Parts: sequence; structure tokens; C-alpha cells
Amino acid sequence: MTTASDVASGKTHTDENFPVASHLIAARHRPAVMAFYDFVRAADDVADHATLTPAEKLDHLDRLEQALLGRRDDEPVARPLRAVLAERRLTPRHAQDLIAAFRLDVTKNRTADWADLMHYCSLSAMPVGRYVLDVHGESEATWAASDAVCAALQIINHLQDCGKDFRDLDRVYVPDDALADAGLTVEALGADSASPALRRLFATLATRTMGLLDEGGILPRQVADFRLSLETAVIIALARHLTTTLGTRDPLSERVHHNKLEYLRVGGAGAARVAFSRLFRPAAPAAPRMGRA
Repeated sequence: MTTASDVASGKTHTDENFPVASHLIAARHRPAVMAFYDFVRAADDVADHATLTPAEKLDHLDRLEQALLGRRDDEPVARPLRAVLAERRLTPRHAQDLIAAFRLDVTKNRTADWADLMHYCSLSAMPVGRYVLDVHGESEATWAASDAVCAALQIINHLQDCGKDFRDLDRVYVPDDALADAGLTVEALGADSASPALRRLFATLATRTMGLLDEGGILPRQVADFRLSLETAVIIALARHLTTTLGTRDPLSERVHHNKLEYLRVGGAGAARVAFSRLFRPAAPAAPRMGRA
């Protein structure tokens, strides 16, 4: 039996849209973040693998979860995260939620509506932010803003890759009801370029995504850790830029990603704004939160 590492795609944190454990984060926290990323990356690669059967994918995901929980030890990628969780007394729940999202990727290939998409993001994206906040010892009161930002990042990825996801995986995250309202079917995502109706739909989804970023924009001033606040500011600035771009460009025919200069310019400006705000204005209060989601 192969391990999850044996079917890895080769994709690393440097291939992601947004920084993962960049040097803005304190060195003592970066290994913990990378252990989570590597585990999640392995599980994601399993769910997206081109030749594994659905049953094989689910078996791999089950084995990864069992290894995370210490019930088996034949998945090497789980060991660093398991050690981090034990050392820092952190819950495995965030990683388990990601595993649940990847199970959905294997068994469910359409998205009914916006609420269905948000449910998926609650498993596939929001736990990532919550884990990073937990690693830094941040209050759960920061979760609401983080959840909104993480959902936006996930939707940006979905829109960027909507054509590839449909063609290669028969997987569609664009809501069915939004496609129907635009007079479209999922087959529109397989075209070489987007029709005017699909372009309008992308713009509508980009607007809703920007609303999530507006909702989560307070996060950099809510978190207590100054370096983490800069990291979140960079991520939000990059997300805003990509969301604006997705509202005006065609992800089916164009590569909608930052180039290196844009990455540095947009991200640097976001960090500078928050650094100035943190140094010269009082921190934003964290909104109260009624228990864990």
C-alpha cells in the first residue's frame, strides 16, 4: 500500500496564491504552520489525483486522519503535525475539517448555491486560518474575521481554476443556481473563453467575494501578534487585488495570478498600511463570539 506522500503532486507552499508561513511570521511559529500545510497538501493531492479511484482516495484520507490521531504510524507526513499538536496542546479538529472537505471533493462534484459553497469553505478554508491563530495563541474572537477572509481566498482559487477543475476533475464550485440564473450550464466552464454571460457571473461572484474581504478586513488590527498582523494584511491586500482582477478578466482564457512585481507591490503596500495603523492608532477590538463553530 502506498502512502499519501507517494502520490504527491510536487506542489509546495511556494506555488500558492498567498504567502504560507512567510518570514513575516515569527521563526518559532513557522515550523508549526508548515507542518499543517504539508499535511493538508498531501491530503489535497490525494483528493485531486488523476488515477486513484474514489475508493482509493477515501482510503488514503482515512489513513491520514488515523495517523494524525496517532492510531497508526505509516503516513510519514502526519508525524510532524501530530508532534506539533501534542507539544502545543492544540486540537486536531482543524486538520480533520480539511480531511472532511477533501472527502467532499471525492464524493460531491457540484455546488448547489452560495450557502453550499460557504459550507464547503467552512471545512476547506476557515480551519486554516483558525489553526494559524491557535498557533499564535490568538483569541477565538478573531475567528469571525478570519473565517470571512479564508472563505474569500478559497473562492478566488475556485474562480481562477474553474475551467481546469471542470475539465480535469469534473468538479464545479461555481453555484448551480448562479449558473442557472445566468442561463448557463456547467459546460460553459469547459470553453476556451468565457461567454459574456459567464463573464458577468464571474464579476458577480467577485463582488460577493470582495464583500467577504470587507467583512474580514478588520483582522490585521484584531490579532495581538504584530508580525501575524502584517502577514494577514499582505494576504488581504493580495486577495483584494486578485478579486478585482477576476471581476474584469477571463480565467478561462487568461492566467489570473499575481506576477512577482505585483505580489511585492500590493503585498508590501498592505503591510505598510497596517504597520502604520498599528503603530499610531489603537488596536481594533475583537468582536465577541458565541462559542466554537
